Amino acid sequence: MGTVKAFKRAAYTIPTISQTPIYFIPRMSSANHSRNPSVNGSSNGSDNSSQFLVPVRNQTLLLEAGTRSLEPETPSTAVGPKGVRSRPKTSWFRRKISSILRPSGPFLKPASEVGPIPTIKESLRAIVVSSWLNIFLVCIPICWILHFVTPNQHAAIFFTGFFAIIPLAKLLAFATDELSLRVGQAFAGLISATLGNAVELIVAILALAHCELQIVQSSLIGSILSNLLLVLGMCFFFGGIKYSEQGFATGAAQLNSSLLTLSVVAVLLPGAYQMTQRPDDPADTAAANTTQAQILKFSHGIAIILLFIYGCYLLFQLGSHTKMYQDDSTDIVKSTAYESRTPVNGETVQLQTIPMVTEEPLEEGESPQLNGLVCMLLLGAVTALVALTADFLVGSIDGLTSSGAMSKEFVGIILLPIVGNAAEHLTAVTVARKDKLTLSLGVAVGSSIQIALFVIPFSVLIAWAMGKPMTLLFDPYEAICLFLAVLTVNYVVQDGKSNWLEGMILMCLYAILGTLFFFYPGMPTADHFAVCT
Repeated sequence: MGTVKAFKRAAYTIPTISQTPIYFIPRMSSANHSRNPSVNGSSNGSDNSSQFLVPVRNQTLLLEAGTRSLEPETPSTAVGPKGVRSRPKTSWFRRKISSILRPSGPFLKPASEVGPIPTIKESLRAIVVSSWLNIFLVCIPICWILHFVTPNQHAAIFFTGFFAIIPLAKLLAFATDELSLRVGQAFAGLISATLGNAVELIVAILALAHCELQIVQSSLIGSILSNLLLVLGMCFFFGGIKYSEQGFATGAAQLNSSLLTLSVVAVLLPGAYQMTQRPDDPADTAAANTTQAQILKFSHGIAIILLFIYGCYLLFQLGSHTKMYQDDSTDIVKSTAYESRTPVNGETVQLQTIPMVTEEPLEEGESPQLNGLVCMLLLGAVTALVALTADFLVGSIDGLTSSGAMSKEFVGIILLPIVGNAAEHLTAVTVARKDKLTLSLGVAVGSSIQIALFVIPFSVLIAWAMGKPMTLLFDPYEAICLFLAVLTVNYVVQDGKSNWLEGMILMCLYAILGTLFFFYPGMPTADHFAVCT
């Protein structure tokens, strides 16, 4: 027995970093073997030695920890007829599916300890001082009064409602962030993905109720263009003012580019189908109606497929590949800062870049700013205010554009996206200035993906349920602009680095499109949609 104990002590001193059982195979002389007949060994040739297996406990041993005693643990696997442990049989498909569906962290439990819960008074104070945009909240009662007292003042109603929804969108994002502190990381990401484009979805549903199908499509395309060109361009530009070059996760950027390309294909194909099925005789309304009916049917099918892709995207981002979308991802190019241009011997030193390494203190538990009850009430109240104010805003669009001062295309492509994206603009630019460009891309490009793969197909299905003939057949000029924007962004992000000039390019492209849309009257709705009632 003394020899066996010595072998066990030798086995326990073996450090390992594996989580699987490791067997130490010592040699034992024939004399020792004869004194230990209980040990089953086999002769090993001329040296008359034998081998046997001593199982080491299934846990990690650190080199710094040194030797420590390990008590035997209860085996979790079955023991075979020859004393060899075997793993329980699990199907390959079940193991793979469980690894994909496994969340990145506890679903409902917060990732870090939550700080002290504020009182109702402290919560109300936090709401008031949460953003300087709250000064525009005074536009809410003004918009409502104008709507009920002077309903013919369409321009005044539109612009007061326009400025009223901007702080409401910021408060909605604030309440969403506070709610995310109380749940797990995966559930928090799901909440942010669901409520991130709530304003755009509310405006789209209300526009559908008013049969403003052209406004629905143009506002959603405009939101994508605004996020890809204006928001992303501002992130690159203002981040590039502080840093010579900034790096971001190339894997996530390339995957997002693929998803955006898929959405562009879904937008372009219905237009190509209509061109191939266009009747030779323009007066042949029966053939045109048949083509519209076919486009409406396969738009419903494509919308379901896009929603499925969006679900897979959420599962990928929040479940199986969470690390890819974080700022500590391994494929991020290091950011570089500007070197000081100090005169040397009367000459100016050439501008160069140096590696920029930043270390941030570890985040401990975050302290919520809102009480749980106040947070839920704020979500409900802001959603209701957005719905009512957006209803007044959408109802004034016809009167605003009837004067000819601006077209519906300009209102939908340029003005309405600013309402829903103003809060995201500020967040993305602020984060980019802190050298967290991967997070900025998640805000800008991620929001575009949500609109393309969720809001647009969901609006098509909502219109189907409401009996409205909305399809994925977009205005050809809008579809071409979307294609050019996605193509430009794909070229800009492919190297995993950004600078201020790339941001200026994106912003100038957005300005070019905005100038053209100001004069673009739009295609006749009869060429795209059936009669909406």
